[in-house]
Amino acid sequence: MRFSEITGNAELTKILASMADSSRFPHAIMLYENDGCGAVPIALSFFQRLNCSNPQNGDSCGVCPSCKKMSKLIHPDVHFIFPVNKGSKSSADKPVADTYLPQWRELCIENPYFREAELQEAIGIESKNGIIAVQEAKSIISKLSLTALEDGYKAVLVYLPETMKTEAANKLLKIVEEPPEKTVFILVTHAPEKVIQTIFSRCQNFRVLPLNREESQKVHSLSNQSSVYEELFHNCLQAVLSRDLSASLACAEQIDALSSREKQKAFCIFASSSLRKIFFMGLSRKTNNPELELLADVSEENRAFYLKASERLGPQYCSTVLGLLDSTVDQINRNVSSKILFCDLMNRMYVNVK
Repeated sequence: MRFSEITGNAELTKILASMADSSRFPHAIMLYENDGCGAVPIALSFFQRLNCSNPQNGDSCGVCPSCKKMSKLIHPDVHFIFPVNKGSKSSADKPVADTYLPQWRELCIENPYFREAELQEAIGIESKNGIIAVQEAKSIISKLSLTALEDGYKAVLVYLPETMKTEAANKLLKIVEEPPEKTVFILVTHAPEKVIQTIFSRCQNFRVLPLNREESQKVHSLSNQSSVYEELFHNCLQAVLSRDLSASLACAEQIDALSSREKQKAFCIFASSSLRKIFFMGLSRKTNNPELELLADVSEENRAFYLKASERLGPQYCSTVLGLLDSTVDQINRNVSSKILFCDLMNRMYVNVK
Protein backbone atom coordinates (compact mmCIF):
# COMPACT_ATOMS: atom_id res chain seq x y z
CA MET A 1 0.00 0.00 0.00
CA ARG A 2 1.20 3.52 -0.78
CA PHE A 3 0.85 6.68 1.34
CA SER A 4 -1.17 8.23 -1.47
CA GLU A 5 -3.80 5.50 -1.04
CA ILE A 6 -4.40 6.25 2.64
CA THR A 7 -7.77 7.75 3.56
CA GLY A 8 -7.56 10.49 6.21
CA ASN A 9 -4.63 11.38 8.50
CA ALA A 10 -2.81 13.36 5.82
CA GLU A 11 -0.60 15.15 8.38
CA LEU A 12 0.58 11.90 9.97
CA THR A 13 1.37 10.25 6.63
CA LYS A 14 3.31 13.38 5.64
CA ILE A 15 5.39 13.12 8.83
CA LEU A 16 6.11 9.43 8.32
CA ALA A 17 6.95 9.96 4.66
CA SER A 18 9.43 12.68 5.65
CA MET A 19 11.01 10.35 8.21
CA ALA A 20 11.40 7.65 5.58
CA ASP A 21 12.90 10.12 3.08
CA SER A 22 15.50 11.27 5.59
CA SER A 23 16.14 7.76 6.97
CA ARG A 24 15.77 9.31 10.41
CA PHE A 25 13.04 7.61 12.39
CA PRO A 26 12.70 5.77 15.70
CA HIS A 27 13.23 2.02 15.71
CA ALA A 28 9.93 1.57 17.57
CA ILE A 29 6.76 3.51 16.71
CA MET A 30 3.37 3.18 18.37
CA LEU A 31 0.23 4.22 16.48
CA TYR A 32 -2.84 4.78 18.68
CA GLU A 33 -6.11 4.50 16.78
CA ASN A 34 -9.79 4.03 17.37
CA ASP A 35 -10.75 0.60 16.05
CA GLY A 36 -10.66 0.55 12.25
CA CYS A 37 -9.30 4.07 11.62
CA GLY A 38 -6.33 3.16 9.44
CA ALA A 39 -3.25 2.52 11.57
CA VAL A 40 -2.60 -0.81 9.85
CA PRO A 41 -2.54 0.58 6.28
CA ILE A 42 -0.40 3.51 7.51
CA ALA A 43 2.10 1.03 8.97
CA LEU A 44 2.09 -1.07 5.79
CA SER A 45 2.64 2.06 3.67
CA PHE A 46 5.60 3.04 5.84
CA PHE A 47 7.18 -0.40 5.49
CA GLN A 48 6.60 -0.36 1.73
CA ARG A 49 8.22 3.06 1.42
CA LEU A 50 11.27 1.96 3.47
CA ASN A 51 12.01 -1.00 1.21
CA CYS A 52 11.00 0.55 -2.12
CA SER A 53 13.88 0.55 -4.61
CA ASN A 54 12.60 3.56 -6.53
CA PRO A 55 10.75 5.98 -4.19
CA GLN A 56 9.13 9.02 -5.79
CA ASN A 57 7.84 12.24 -4.23
CA GLY A 58 7.95 10.89 -0.69
CA ASP A 59 6.10 7.69 -1.58
CA SER A 60 6.87 4.18 -2.75
CA CYS A 61 6.74 3.54 -6.47
CA GLY A 62 4.26 0.67 -6.23
CA VAL A 63 5.84 -1.26 -9.13
CA CYS A 64 9.30 -2.43 -8.04
CA PRO A 65 9.73 -6.06 -6.88
CA SER A 66 9.70 -5.02 -3.21
CA CYS A 67 6.47 -3.01 -3.61
CA LYS A 68 4.79 -5.86 -5.46
CA LYS A 69 5.66 -8.24 -2.63
CA MET A 70 4.34 -5.77 -0.07
CA SER A 71 1.09 -5.42 -2.00
CA LYS A 72 0.58 -9.16 -1.47
CA LEU A 73 2.02 -9.06 2.08
CA ILE A 74 4.63 -11.67 1.16
CA HIS A 75 7.79 -9.57 1.63
CA PRO A 76 10.21 -11.97 3.38
CA ASP A 77 11.58 -9.29 5.75
CA VAL A 78 8.21 -7.98 6.96
CA HIS A 79 6.65 -9.89 9.86
CA PHE A 80 3.31 -9.73 11.66
CA ILE A 81 2.25 -10.30 15.25
CA PHE A 82 -1.41 -10.22 16.25
CA PRO A 83 -3.53 -11.81 19.02
CA VAL A 84 -4.53 -15.42 18.37
CA ASN A 85 -6.03 -18.43 20.10
CA LYS A 86 -7.15 -21.92 19.27
CA GLY A 87 -9.92 -21.66 16.70
CA SER A 88 -11.99 -23.35 14.07
CA LYS A 89 -9.51 -22.58 11.26
CA SER A 90 -6.45 -24.28 12.76
CA SER A 91 -5.71 -27.49 14.61
CA ALA A 92 -2.54 -26.09 16.20
CA ASP A 93 -2.38 -26.61 19.95
CA LYS A 94 -0.30 -23.47 20.53
CA PRO A 95 -1.01 -21.21 17.53
CA VAL A 96 1.04 -18.13 16.70
CA ALA A 97 0.34 -15.39 14.19
CA ASP A 98 2.03 -17.36 11.41
CA THR A 99 -0.59 -20.07 11.94
CA TYR A 100 -3.21 -17.65 10.63
CA LEU A 101 -1.03 -15.76 8.17
CA PRO A 102 -3.14 -16.70 5.08
CA GLN A 103 -6.29 -15.33 6.76
CA TRP A 104 -4.42 -12.19 7.93
CA ARG A 105 -3.15 -11.51 4.42
CA GLU A 106 -6.57 -12.03 2.86
CA LEU A 107 -8.23 -9.69 5.38
CA CYS A 108 -5.58 -6.94 5.09
CA ILE A 109 -5.63 -7.00 1.29
CA GLU A 110 -9.43 -7.03 1.06
CA ASN A 111 -10.02 -4.48 3.84
CA PRO A 112 -6.91 -2.92 5.45
CA TYR A 113 -9.21 -0.77 7.61
CA PHE A 114 -10.59 -3.89 9.30
CA ARG A 115 -11.88 -3.80 12.85
CA GLU A 116 -10.76 -6.04 15.69
CA ALA A 117 -13.94 -8.12 15.54
CA GLU A 118 -13.41 -8.71 11.83
CA LEU A 119 -9.95 -10.14 12.50
CA GLN A 120 -11.38 -12.44 15.18
CA GLU A 121 -13.97 -13.66 12.70
CA ALA A 122 -11.42 -14.09 9.90
CA ILE A 123 -9.21 -16.40 11.97
CA GLY A 124 -12.14 -18.24 13.55
CA ILE A 125 -11.81 -17.25 17.20
CA GLU A 126 -15.00 -15.18 17.60
CA SER A 127 -15.86 -16.87 20.92
CA LYS A 128 -12.39 -16.52 22.44
CA ASN A 129 -10.03 -13.76 23.51
CA GLY A 130 -6.95 -13.39 21.34
CA ILE A 131 -3.59 -13.09 23.10
CA ILE A 132 0.04 -12.55 22.16
CA ALA A 133 1.84 -15.30 24.06
CA VAL A 134 5.48 -15.94 24.82
CA GLN A 135 5.92 -18.38 21.91
CA GLU A 136 5.13 -15.44 19.59
CA ALA A 137 7.99 -13.45 21.11
CA LYS A 138 10.37 -16.38 20.73
CA SER A 139 9.35 -16.77 17.09
CA ILE A 140 9.93 -13.12 16.16
CA ILE A 141 13.27 -12.97 18.01
CA SER A 142 14.41 -16.00 16.02
CA LYS A 143 13.37 -14.37 12.72
CA LEU A 144 15.07 -11.07 13.49
CA SER A 145 18.31 -12.83 14.44
CA LEU A 146 18.71 -13.85 10.79
CA THR A 147 20.19 -11.66 8.06
CA ALA A 148 17.63 -9.79 5.95
CA LEU A 149 16.76 -11.76 2.83
CA GLU A 150 16.63 -8.61 0.73
CA ASP A 151 18.66 -5.40 0.78
CA GLY A 152 16.41 -3.33 2.99
CA TYR A 153 14.78 -3.11 6.40
CA LYS A 154 13.45 -5.90 8.55
CA ALA A 155 10.07 -4.75 9.85
CA VAL A 156 7.60 -6.02 12.44
CA LEU A 157 3.96 -4.95 12.77
CA VAL A 158 2.53 -5.72 16.21
CA TYR A 159 -1.27 -5.42 16.15
CA LEU A 160 -2.84 -4.87 19.61
CA PRO A 161 0.19 -5.04 21.92
CA GLU A 162 -2.24 -4.53 24.82
CA THR A 163 -3.10 -8.24 24.46
CA MET A 164 0.52 -9.21 25.07
CA LYS A 165 1.18 -11.43 28.07
CA THR A 166 3.77 -10.11 30.55
CA GLU A 167 6.17 -12.97 29.77
CA ALA A 168 5.95 -12.18 26.05
CA ALA A 169 6.53 -8.46 26.66
CA ASN A 170 9.56 -9.15 28.83
CA LYS A 171 10.94 -11.44 26.13
CA LEU A 172 10.48 -8.78 23.43
CA LEU A 173 11.66 -5.85 25.52
CA LYS A 174 15.37 -6.06 24.77
CA ILE A 175 14.95 -6.45 21.01
CA VAL A 176 12.44 -3.56 20.90
CA GLU A 177 14.85 -1.42 22.92
CA GLU A 178 17.97 -2.43 20.97
CA PRO A 179 16.92 -4.03 17.70
CA PRO A 180 19.36 -5.36 15.09
CA GLU A 181 20.59 -2.86 12.52
CA LYS A 182 17.96 -1.72 9.98
CA THR A 183 15.05 -3.15 11.98
CA VAL A 184 11.87 -1.22 12.77
CA PHE A 185 8.82 -2.04 14.87
CA ILE A 186 5.38 -0.47 14.51
CA LEU A 187 2.85 -1.25 17.22
CA VAL A 188 -0.84 -0.54 16.58
CA THR A 189 -2.93 -0.14 19.73
CA HIS A 190 -6.53 0.67 20.59
CA ALA A 191 -5.75 1.10 24.29
CA PRO A 192 -2.28 2.58 24.93
CA GLU A 193 -2.94 2.75 28.66
CA LYS A 194 -3.11 -1.08 28.68
CA VAL A 195 0.19 -1.62 26.89
CA ILE A 196 2.84 -2.84 29.31
CA GLN A 197 4.76 0.27 30.39
CA THR A 198 8.22 -1.10 29.61
CA ILE A 199 7.18 -1.57 25.98
CA PHE A 200 5.18 1.67 25.76
CA SER A 201 8.09 3.77 27.00
CA ARG A 202 10.40 2.47 24.27
CA CYS A 203 8.17 3.73 21.46
CA GLN A 204 7.58 7.11 19.84
CA ASN A 205 3.83 7.62 19.90
CA PHE A 206 1.58 9.03 17.20
CA ARG A 207 -2.20 9.49 17.29
CA VAL A 208 -4.14 8.20 14.29
CA LEU A 209 -7.13 10.53 14.14
CA PRO A 210 -10.66 9.17 13.78
CA LEU A 211 -12.10 9.23 10.28
CA ASN A 212 -14.92 11.65 9.52
CA ARG A 213 -18.25 10.33 8.26
CA GLU A 214 -17.36 10.54 4.57
CA GLU A 215 -13.96 8.90 5.09
CA SER A 216 -15.49 6.13 7.20
CA GLN A 217 -18.13 5.43 4.60
CA LYS A 218 -15.41 5.27 1.96
CA VAL A 219 -13.36 2.60 3.72
CA HIS A 220 -16.08 0.71 5.60
CA SER A 221 -19.10 -0.75 3.89
CA LEU A 222 -22.16 0.12 5.95
CA SER A 223 -22.74 -3.41 7.16
CA ASN A 224 -25.93 -4.90 8.53
CA GLN A 225 -24.07 -5.38 11.82
CA SER A 226 -23.58 -1.62 12.21
CA SER A 227 -27.31 -1.15 11.66
CA VAL A 228 -27.98 -3.75 14.36
CA TYR A 229 -25.77 -1.89 16.85
CA GLU A 230 -27.40 1.44 16.00
CA GLU A 231 -30.94 0.11 16.40
CA LEU A 232 -30.03 -1.67 19.63
CA PHE A 233 -28.40 1.44 21.12
CA HIS A 234 -31.41 3.57 20.20
CA ASN A 235 -33.69 1.01 21.87
CA CYS A 236 -31.55 1.07 25.02
CA LEU A 237 -31.71 4.86 25.32
CA GLN A 238 -35.42 4.99 24.56
CA ALA A 239 -36.04 2.43 27.29
CA VAL A 240 -34.06 4.24 29.99
CA LEU A 241 -35.39 7.68 29.00
CA SER A 242 -38.95 6.33 29.10
CA ARG A 243 -38.23 5.00 32.62
CA ASP A 244 -39.25 1.53 31.45
CA LEU A 245 -37.18 -0.93 33.50
CA SER A 246 -38.73 -3.96 31.86
CA ALA A 247 -37.77 -2.70 28.38
CA SER A 248 -34.28 -1.82 29.64
CA LEU A 249 -33.70 -5.37 30.87
CA ALA A 250 -35.08 -6.72 27.58
CA CYS A 251 -32.37 -4.69 25.83
CA ALA A 252 -29.78 -6.35 28.09
CA GLU A 253 -30.99 -9.73 26.84
CA GLN A 254 -30.72 -8.57 23.22
CA ILE A 255 -27.11 -7.45 23.74
CA ASP A 256 -26.33 -10.76 25.45
CA ALA A 257 -27.84 -12.58 22.45
CA LEU A 258 -25.23 -11.14 20.06
CA SER A 259 -23.43 -14.13 18.60
CA SER A 260 -19.92 -13.61 20.01
CA ARG A 261 -18.00 -11.77 22.69
CA GLU A 262 -16.30 -9.73 19.98
CA LYS A 263 -19.69 -8.49 18.75
CA GLN A 264 -20.72 -7.69 22.32
CA LYS A 265 -17.50 -5.67 22.71
CA ALA A 266 -18.12 -4.02 19.34
CA PHE A 267 -21.56 -2.94 20.54
CA CYS A 268 -20.00 -1.39 23.67
CA ILE A 269 -17.53 0.52 21.48
CA PHE A 270 -20.39 1.71 19.25
CA ALA A 271 -22.37 2.79 22.33
CA SER A 272 -19.35 4.72 23.66
CA SER A 273 -19.00 6.55 20.35
CA SER A 274 -22.71 7.39 20.41
CA LEU A 275 -22.51 8.75 23.95
CA ARG A 276 -19.70 11.06 22.88
CA LYS A 277 -22.00 12.35 20.14
CA ILE A 278 -24.65 13.07 22.79
CA PHE A 279 -22.05 14.86 24.93
CA PHE A 280 -21.00 17.19 22.11
CA MET A 281 -24.58 17.80 21.00
CA GLY A 282 -25.49 18.82 24.55
CA LEU A 283 -22.42 21.01 24.93
CA SER A 284 -23.17 22.70 21.61
CA ARG A 285 -26.75 23.42 22.71
CA LYS A 286 -25.76 24.73 26.16
CA THR A 287 -22.98 27.01 24.90
CA ASN A 288 -24.79 28.00 21.71
CA ASN A 289 -21.68 26.97 19.79
CA PRO A 290 -22.59 25.17 16.53
CA GLU A 291 -18.95 24.24 15.90
CA LEU A 292 -19.15 21.77 18.80
CA GLU A 293 -21.96 19.96 17.00
CA LEU A 294 -19.54 19.33 14.14
CA LEU A 295 -17.39 17.32 16.56
CA ALA A 296 -20.38 15.07 17.20
CA ASP A 297 -20.39 14.15 13.48
CA VAL A 298 -24.08 13.17 13.55
CA SER A 299 -25.85 12.35 10.30
CA GLU A 300 -28.88 14.46 9.44
CA GLU A 301 -31.27 11.50 9.73
CA ASN A 302 -30.09 10.84 13.32
CA ARG A 303 -29.77 14.45 14.45
CA ALA A 304 -33.22 14.66 16.06
CA PHE A 305 -32.57 11.51 18.10
CA TYR A 306 -29.21 12.68 19.46
CA LEU A 307 -30.48 16.20 20.10
CA LYS A 308 -33.42 14.90 22.12
CA ALA A 309 -31.15 12.55 24.07
CA SER A 310 -28.75 15.41 24.85
CA GLU A 311 -31.61 17.38 26.43
CA ARG A 312 -32.06 14.64 29.05
CA LEU A 313 -28.57 13.20 29.42
CA GLY A 314 -25.97 15.64 30.71
CA PRO A 315 -22.16 15.40 30.68
CA GLN A 316 -22.09 13.60 34.04
CA TYR A 317 -24.37 10.86 32.72
CA CYS A 318 -22.26 10.45 29.59
CA SER A 319 -19.06 10.26 31.64
CA THR A 320 -20.55 7.71 34.04
CA VAL A 321 -21.88 5.41 31.33
CA LEU A 322 -18.67 5.65 29.29
CA GLY A 323 -16.85 4.33 32.36
CA LEU A 324 -19.41 1.54 32.71
CA LEU A 325 -18.96 0.54 29.07
CA ASP A 326 -15.16 0.46 29.40
CA SER A 327 -15.51 -1.70 32.49
CA THR A 328 -17.94 -4.00 30.70
CA VAL A 329 -15.45 -4.57 27.87
CA ASP A 330 -12.73 -5.41 30.43
CA GLN A 331 -15.05 -7.88 32.15
CA ILE A 332 -15.96 -9.52 28.84
CA ASN A 333 -12.24 -10.04 28.25
CA ARG A 334 -12.09 -11.78 31.62
CA ASN A 335 -14.91 -14.15 30.64
CA VAL A 336 -17.42 -12.82 33.17
CA SER A 337 -20.99 -13.89 32.37
CA SER A 338 -22.30 -11.52 29.69
CA LYS A 339 -25.88 -11.95 30.90
CA ILE A 340 -24.90 -10.59 34.32
CA LEU A 341 -22.74 -7.83 32.80
CA PHE A 342 -25.39 -6.43 30.47
CA CYS A 343 -28.17 -6.72 33.02
CA ASP A 344 -26.01 -4.68 35.41
CA LEU A 345 -25.10 -2.20 32.65
CA MET A 346 -28.70 -1.51 31.68
CA ASN A 347 -29.74 -1.26 35.32
CA ARG A 348 -27.04 1.36 35.97
CA MET A 349 -27.93 3.25 32.80
CA TYR A 350 -31.52 3.28 34.04
CA VAL A 351 -30.86 4.47 37.60
CA ASN A 352 -28.43 7.21 36.53
CA VAL A 353 -31.05 9.05 34.45
CA LYS A 354 -32.16 12.09 36.43
